[in-house]
Amino acid sequence: MIKRLTVFCGSSFGTDKIYEEQAYELGKQLATQKIGLVYGGAITGLMGTVANGVMENNGEAIGILPHFLQGKEIAHKHLTKLILVETMHERKTKMNELSDGVIVLPGGYGTLEEFFEMITWAQLGLHQKPIAILNINGFYTELLNMIQTMVDKGFLKEINQKMLIVDENIESLLNKIKNYEAPKVDKWISKDKV
Repeated sequence: MIKRLTVFCGSSFGTDKIYEEQAYELGKQLATQKIGLVYGGAITGLMGTVANGVMENNGEAIGILPHFLQGKEIAHKHLTKLILVETMHERKTKMNELSDGVIVLPGGYGTLEEFFEMITWAQLGLHQKPIAILNINGFYTELLNMIQTMVDKGFLKEINQKMLIVDENIESLLNKIKNYEAPKVDKWISKDKV
């Protein structure tokens, strides 16, 4: 059962208004479906927008923020709960502990780093949570093509590629997350199998 989802996304708005609109709509849908939000705790960019979508529709939003970022006055002040941690690694660990899966929205280096760590943890069998990309306006299409290249060139198993849930529609994405079943695989690869 999905009680809470972590959302990784940019602390900027991007160049297209659709990113902000979809971030807010995702927050609203989470609140409507009684799914709590766990996210990075900031008020800026898409991060703040998805939290506003949750809070303005009577949902639960838990922010996880390192102390050094709170000092830059970017903490969202109207969340259900704000948890302060010491390091970025502790932040990700706490987000993982509190949620039942991940949704990735458009973002930059930090968003990609968080996404790849979570999908790697799934590949290694450290968790069996759904990891999903909301591919707003094709934002992640080139990344998905690169992941296909990893499979084609023998660096990623197809079964691990299929762990990733992708959709352009919020409602459809949430349905896929709710129905996700992790593949039954052993990670450690023999030299003759990738």
